[in-house]
Amino acid sequence: MQRPLVMAVSVAAVVIALAGCAAGPDYRKPDVEMPVTWQLDTPWRQGTPSDDQAKGPWWERFGDARLNALQQQAIDGNQTLAIAAARLTQARATANAASAGMYPQVGVSTRASRLRIAGNRPLTNYNSPNFATVQNDFALGLNASYEVDLAGRVQRNVEGARASSQQSAADFENTRLLLSADLAGNYFNLRELDVELDVLSRSIALQRKALELATSRHDLGATSGLDVAQQQALLDTTLTQVDVLRKSRAQYEHAIATLVGTPAPLFSLAPELVPMTPPAVPLGVPSDLLERRPDIASAERAMAAANAQIGVAKAAFYPSIMLAPSYGVDSRNIDTLFNAPSVVWSLGVSLAQTIFDGGRISANVDFAKGGYEASVASYRRVVLTAMQEVEDGITGVAALDRAYAQAQAAIVSARRVLDLANSRYEGGVSTYLDVISAQQSLLNSERQAAQLLGQRMLTSVFLIKALGGDWPDAQVARK
Repeated sequence: MQRPLVMAVSVAAVVIALAGCAAGPDYRKPDVEMPVTWQLDTPWRQGTPSDDQAKGPWWERFGDARLNALQQQAIDGNQTLAIAAARLTQARATANAASAGMYPQVGVSTRASRLRIAGNRPLTNYNSPNFATVQNDFALGLNASYEVDLAGRVQRNVEGARASSQQSAADFENTRLLLSADLAGNYFNLRELDVELDVLSRSIALQRKALELATSRHDLGATSGLDVAQQQALLDTTLTQVDVLRKSRAQYEHAIATLVGTPAPLFSLAPELVPMTPPAVPLGVPSDLLERRPDIASAERAMAAANAQIGVAKAAFYPSIMLAPSYGVDSRNIDTLFNAPSVVWSLGVSLAQTIFDGGRISANVDFAKGGYEASVASYRRVVLTAMQEVEDGITGVAALDRAYAQAQAAIVSARRVLDLANSRYEGGVSTYLDVISAQQSLLNSERQAAQLLGQRMLTSVFLIKALGGDWPDAQVARK
């Protein structure tokens, strides 16, 4: 009587012993060609970043309290980041659901019914009498099911789900990095326009003063009306530029409102001249990017997930084995439900094996392999793009530093030229056209310096984003 039970247990033990060899290749991170160092330009020198440090609030390096507050507001209220967080929650739940496949599924069932069995029901033996019967049926059972992971399908499925969950976590970090960089970029564009508007304001005051002087000299008969008309034309042109810059500033203001999760009509940033000095950014070796940048981490986890899918597809070549034991009680009278004669049980193994499918499984394996190859190419492309962005940032910051220093020198020269032109005009040595030209040259030089200042800030933001975020305070990057 115990022989069937012993045989079933023996079969189950053999099947479990055979399980453990997962189909498909084990994942190994592919090698990528990485240069030994960056192409550095003055005033850069190599730093030593620590890649296991958290990528913290890098925007605080700029020392702008308003920017810090906006960044926190964006983290709390940005809807794109909220979507990424929800996707991460879903991915983790999927990974947990996949992991549940590694364990038996246990359930309980119960039944209580009163039924009539027909007297004319089909018979298995015509010599047996047949009667209509009305009876009760009470049952209580405990059942379990467990898929023997003979080919590692469940294992590979769990590996893929976990890799996808980790990819979603990296995507979330990348979304947060892109959000903070986008917000900082729009903020510094807006503040750069505040500087330009201040330049225009001071230029307009200077040009109006010059217009008063030209008008007074014309009223005294010392100059012709041409001088007045030229100065008025310059003033009108400068006033036109104010409205153009205000339009651009409003657009950046609206973009910031959306990023921080506030309706644009309810958001405003008062004009302010804030100190804009980019921080010194440390540079490690190029291979640091493989650990620092969340988009590279996301691409690498996508490879791991795609590799696991090859194993899932290959596991279909092997039989599917299911253990499904059950134990319970069944009786027509509830008072005898738990008596020994009411006990029912079963123990067995089911096996299913595809014999012919017209090449469907092979096609699925080829599809999974193609997906993996695509993910490898995508990973290498992301790494190459990252190195390009860092090199662009390095050369851009160095070039803009030199250009900004030269622009400051140009402003000093333009002011000297304007002073000389005014003196020569008042002395009757030159025409008023020289004064107009000097005023325009000074305005252009000051606006160019303001624009270069904004570009320096934007390029620093771009470089920090390209390097993957914040760094420990112990690092020193530029002299």
